[in-house]
Amino acid sequence: MNITQPLQLLGGLSAELFMKRHWEKKPLLVRQAIPGFSALLERGELFELAQHDEVESRLIAQADRRGKPGWQFKKGPFQRRVLPSLKQREWTLLLQGMDLHHAGVRQLMQQFRFVPDARLDDVMISYAADGGGVGPHFDSYDVFLLQAHGQRRWRYGRQKDLSLVPDMPLKILSNFVPEFDEVLNPGDMLYLPPRYAHDGVAVGECMTYSIGFRSPNRGELAQELLQRLAEDACDLAGEAIYRDPQQGAVAHPGAIPLALHDFAHDAMLAALKEPDAFSCVLGEYLTEPKANVWFEAGSVRAGFKAVELDRRSRMMYDARLVYINGEGFRAGGRDAALMHRLADEHQLDAAAVAGASADARALLLTWLQAGWLHERI
Repeated sequence: MNITQPLQLLGGLSAELFMKRHWEKKPLLVRQAIPGFSALLERGELFELAQHDEVESRLIAQADRRGKPGWQFKKGPFQRRVLPSLKQREWTLLLQGMDLHHAGVRQLMQQFRFVPDARLDDVMISYAADGGGVGPHFDSYDVFLLQAHGQRRWRYGRQKDLSLVPDMPLKILSNFVPEFDEVLNPGDMLYLPPRYAHDGVAVGECMTYSIGFRSPNRGELAQELLQRLAEDACDLAGEAIYRDPQQGAVAHPGAIPLALHDFAHDAMLAALKEPDAFSCVLGEYLTEPKANVWFEAGSVRAGFKAVELDRRSRMMYDARLVYINGEGFRAGGRDAALMHRLADEHQLDAAAVAGASADARALLLTWLQAGWLHERI
């Protein structure tokens, strides 16, 4: 990707300038970021997807069926009869991870890969009846809000008071004070950094595509990586047994011996100091498929030529290893360059595959058989 080329998607800014001026800093409103853009799925297709267990869906209404005010929140799947009438106002259906279920949505997501894949999460589609929304709130992650159908009014701004309305099923700001007020039409897009308060309300029936990004919590990330490292701790730290031939008699037996403390500390450091071990668990964590993702294994002929990643596959790399769908593989030299290209471009042409070593072709074949890759026709 040419990161210095001006992009209509970013209002004429290059990816380089956008990241420098706006990313995690300030909003950007782009009129006709994608000219002529329209919804990639019809309303009926969204309602159909909401019925499936493997699709993460949520229903939010600002009143119950008797018209009583108050926020209502439910998790799917939803049969069509459960969804409110199309004539009813102020309700929203949210479908998460649509890039996993629709090739066109996945292709849309590719336009935002000027941000590292390690941060790019998924595309959520919001279908809303007139007046529908989820209330004024803030997110802990970056988001691009692309209007796909109808209109949505966005009020947004920096918010010092982040107190929430108590006893609500949603995290709604109690004292929302917007700085900006804009109505977005199909093809318009609004970028918001983390913690920018915003409130989107449908003007008539509308659909909005939210391209969201991962922002791992430091504590949760440490917990996840330590748990993964613990699985190999015996190999990393070694099998030395604690011994204390110089230990003398003690008058205070409840005190932990300093030598045992140091032995345990050294064992922890030994498990953490191996750079490949830490890098490996991080790469495996970042490429781990979501819980609702599954792949269909298939038979593949050994004489395959061009290949492409399945849209549900996550593939990344670092200086020593390549990672795909939660597994790490060592690669070097020309094979490493080939795998890096696959991770960056999500495909390899016939010439690239033909130039791969026997080991690399064997690995690609394994991934094809697992359904992580597909042959390009």
